[in-house]
Amino acid sequence: MPFSSLSGRTMLQNTSVIHKTYQKLAIQVSLNGLSFVTFDTLTNKPQVLRKIEMGKVHVTTKIEDLFAEAFHNHPELKASYDEIVIVHSNNLATFVPTPLFDEEYLGSYLQFNTKVFETDFFAFDELPNYEMNNVYIPYVNMNNYFIDQFGTFDYKHANTILVHKLLDLSKNNEERKMFAHLSDTHFEIVVLQNQQLQLYNSFDYKTPEDFLYYILFTAEQLHLNPESFKLELLGKVTEGDALYAIAYKYVRNVSLFDVSFMQNTFSDTENREHFILLHS
Repeated sequence: MPFSSLSGRTMLQNTSVIHKTYQKLAIQVSLNGLSFVTFDTLTNKPQVLRKIEMGKVHVTTKIEDLFAEAFHNHPELKASYDEIVIVHSNNLATFVPTPLFDEEYLGSYLQFNTKVFETDFFAFDELPNYEMNNVYIPYVNMNNYFIDQFGTFDYKHANTILVHKLLDLSKNNEERKMFAHLSDTHFEIVVLQNQQLQLYNSFDYKTPEDFLYYILFTAEQLHLNPESFKLELLGKVTEGDALYAIAYKYVRNVSLFDVSFMQNTFSDTENREHFILLHS
């Protein structure tokens, strides 16, 4: 069954109250592996959180070979759920204000910040409360695999969740603030002020110096003074790693993102690393 849904929205799995499990599964996929979390939908609390690394793989790698072992080793992936969400994590995305958005020209928005091909499949997520859409390229082969496994599911882009949640949390905060969400090979910079998105961009990096360069360059472009603006780090980062250390050296007000509001059984480090997945 080929994957063809344009908007990224599909039916929920169980509609009958008799057959409801009151369980939700969210799977975040990238070219390095996958993570998943199960939720109790009655309490909206996460239950099981797992990260499965597979090493760097190519987008054309046969997904069945990569995911079969994960599905075999983790029975949670084969259980029954009322709702399943697939979260695509890559840097092939851009936010477009609603007044400038036309569903017929999705590829045109992406061509300014990534190389696109005629054969690419484009999707978008709506953020109606903030009058914008996130246009992106999902992993079509992964979605096709999950269709075979689950039949129906919802899917969205990781940065839709990231930006939406950070915007929600910036309510009534008049101070401009920069957030950096870190992954192994790339990171996102989000600059917000009182529920207004002032900048979003994604950068590839190999060294801490690369990371610092993009932080300071972005600050310069937005006239943010490293002596005064606040930088909060989330994603795969701890106080002891090289990325935090170099940021702390050159930006006066740098800190780890405060996740104390996320009331669950996971550690602060886990809540920062899996911030997107846990809010999916």
